[in-house]
Amino acid sequence: MHPKPPLVALIRNPAIAPLFLARLAGNAGDGFGQVALAFGVLHLGYGPGGLSAVVACKTLPMLLVLAGGVVGDRFRRHRVMSGAEAMAAVAWAGLAACFLDGRAPLAIVCALALCAGLARAVLIPAERGIVADLVNGQDRQVANALVGQTVAAGLLIGLGTAGFVVAAVGPGWAALVKAGTAIVGAVLLGRLRTPVWRTERAGLLADLRDGWREFTAYRWVWVLTVQFTAVAVAVGAFAGVIGPVYMERGHGGAGAWGMVAGAEAFGALLGGLVAVWWCPVRPVRVLALLPLSAAGPMLLAGTGASWPVLAAVMLVPGACQTIYAVLWTTTVQATFPPHVLARVSSWNVLGGFALTPVGALAAGPLIAQVGASTAAAGAGLLVITTTAGVLLSGPVRRTRVSRMGGGTTTSTAS
Repeated sequence: MHPKPPLVALIRNPAIAPLFLARLAGNAGDGFGQVALAFGVLHLGYGPGGLSAVVACKTLPMLLVLAGGVVGDRFRRHRVMSGAEAMAAVAWAGLAACFLDGRAPLAIVCALALCAGLARAVLIPAERGIVADLVNGQDRQVANALVGQTVAAGLLIGLGTAGFVVAAVGPGWAALVKAGTAIVGAVLLGRLRTPVWRTERAGLLADLRDGWREFTAYRWVWVLTVQFTAVAVAVGAFAGVIGPVYMERGHGGAGAWGMVAGAEAFGALLGGLVAVWWCPVRPVRVLALLPLSAAGPMLLAGTGASWPVLAAVMLVPGACQTIYAVLWTTTVQATFPPHVLARVSSWNVLGGFALTPVGALAAGPLIAQVGASTAAAGAGLLVITTTAGVLLSGPVRRTRVSRMGGGTTTSTAS
């Protein structure tokens, strides 16, 4: 009797299958939430400046992601993720009420967006370590790729549908769908069983110092995090503010933006298929190169391209995004011990999102000064120049990996 392929065995394994279903539901909701938030704020009449403020409030809690990393290493990760989804459900239900009422004060919308962002700051570090809790050895890359595919499939469903829902019945109902999917995710995650890696309880500062020491032990980790910071600023400003405003001003509106974002999610789904089997010898160099693809749609928007063109080009950064996530997560899981994974990830996430609120806040005034097209082109140039600098870095060019016992280990450290 032949053993089942790892892909099939993982999908049928009740110890991990709820994770895939939970991320499918959660990310379908994220797709609805992304479109609902952008056009909900615009429909309330607050314009690009108000949208910038709300998006900044949603991303601001990522500055607290280090605390999320400590929580993700101290407690069972499935419970941390389930609690975060429950918090998100409450926040998005509140946003749905605001958008349905049509007269909500901007301060209340900002406060609810802040709560939604806090839930994400708690969830992400635990999510990046949970596969190591549930799967051993060489199956981790397949499991990470499956998580990437469920994320992409969920976003494809959410983004591809949300634009039409917003156009047909309004952003409030789309936000309500997001709240419902968060509840589903919380229930599914609660069915998992993950171990407690740490029984001792050091202080918060001691935990943060340990995570920082591990994070800085390998130069390529923090060099790529610096790159991720700049790219996240550009992508966050484009996806959260510049893109929706660009579409609202004569390029198709909410429905078209849903199609563009949905195309990116479809590309991410295709990228997950590649990530299942592709194991590059120099994954760090590949990781440095992949974000360059994000500049394409931004530069095209700078030329005034139509939404079908943007949707077609969005397939490429979508695919690269999933491949990046799988390669990064698998390499980090193989490089660092399980009991520090959430904290190492939290330092990476903090670096990636520390300046995102600044980018979101700046996007509105920038659009007012130079227009959405020029702002999009500027974001693309930021991605290109940052990537070029990182590719010249010694640690990025020299680092190799070796396959040992089915795992992955990096060969150079600082």
